[in-house]
Amino acid sequence: MSNLDIDQVLAQMRILRDQARTTTLEPQNPTDFSALLRQSIESVNETQQQAGKLAQAFETGAADVGLSDVMLSLQKASVSFQAMTQVRNKLVEAYKDIMNMPM
Repeated sequence: MSNLDIDQVLAQMRILRDQARTTTLEPQNPTDFSALLRQSIESVNETQQQAGKLAQAFETGAADVGLSDVMLSLQKASVSFQAMTQVRNKLVEAYKDIMNMPM
């Protein structure tokens, strides 16, 4: 990979990082935790589906899809899934703590 390719990938990663920092989830009802959780899961699912479609397009030889685009989208999907898994783990841990509290 040439220096130019690496610089382009780094620039795209910085753009994605800035987008992730400015993106916020706005649930319809701020007190409705289930809606917020559902929206987050749907967002992760959408990210994974987009990454899969992009990878499939690259594999079939689409001219407008670059390897760096595919790798970035796959990494974004992976990171979002890992974050969702960690949130789930924390929720399960909190539930267990609450259930073990003495009455």
